[in-house]
Amino acid sequence: MATIDGLPPLREVIRAHDLVAKKQLGQNFLLDLNLTAKIARMAGDLSACDVLEVGPGPGGLTRGLLAEGARRVLVVEKDPRCIPALEEIAATYPGRLEIVQGDALELDAAARLNGPIRVVSNLPYNVGTELLIRWLSPAVWPPFWTSLTLMFQKEVAERIVARPRTDHYGRLALLAQWRAEPKIVMHLPPEAFTPAPKVHSAVVHLTRLEAPRFPADAAVLSRVTAMAFNQRRKMLRSSLKGLGGNVEALLEGVGIVPTQRAEEIGLEQFCALARAVAAR
Repeated sequence: MATIDGLPPLREVIRAHDLVAKKQLGQNFLLDLNLTAKIARMAGDLSACDVLEVGPGPGGLTRGLLAEGARRVLVVEKDPRCIPALEEIAATYPGRLEIVQGDALELDAAARLNGPIRVVSNLPYNVGTELLIRWLSPAVWPPFWTSLTLMFQKEVAERIVARPRTDHYGRLALLAQWRAEPKIVMHLPPEAFTPAPKVHSAVVHLTRLEAPRFPADAAVLSRVTAMAFNQRRKMLRSSLKGLGGNVEALLEGVGIVPTQRAEEIGLEQFCALARAVAAR
């Protein structure tokens, strides 16, 4: 990769700019440019897309995205120490890289991009799940993005793609699978990163659906699933008592056995339950 863009290896970049990863920022740098290029390719054809990247650090994935032909890349980096390294990449790709120093949780990135937009990021561990939930829960659907290609801790990735009756199945799986098609496309060991985290990582690719998989009011579905999974070991007739009224009749009306637990109920049934609650 270094021979493609003419920039130095990432270890040299880190030394030159004294970029010691900060734990409080959730930083674990991926330094293998072959791996960052592979992640960029997992996002699909980028030549006609603007790309949003959160937490680029010294720019390994940024270089992969640009080298793979992204039309334009917007990077949002909270750590001001990384900006000079990113500016060196911008100079190599004139007009194709915009750098914003700030907090991705506070930035309206969509306003700075032109569609179609793909989000590709090695997300900082401390904000990864929160960003995903925000991207999956806009006020209006479909959202600004067409796909998300995101790196998480392996356990979080497994929660996103989990199916009923498995250990990782819960609200995150329901939210992701209600409005998108998620799949794990890559696994990475701790030693791929500097510093090496204590956990394995995985890349998840989510392709948005133009409409949710089953009709339901988002707020009601969120409320019902929160009640169900907050007491996931209890039978639904107990965990959903807070809905009021005859909960058993409500459950039976949508084909759910009241003695079942949340982890046994699929997305379609939860959506049916949310519709019944809204109608009542």
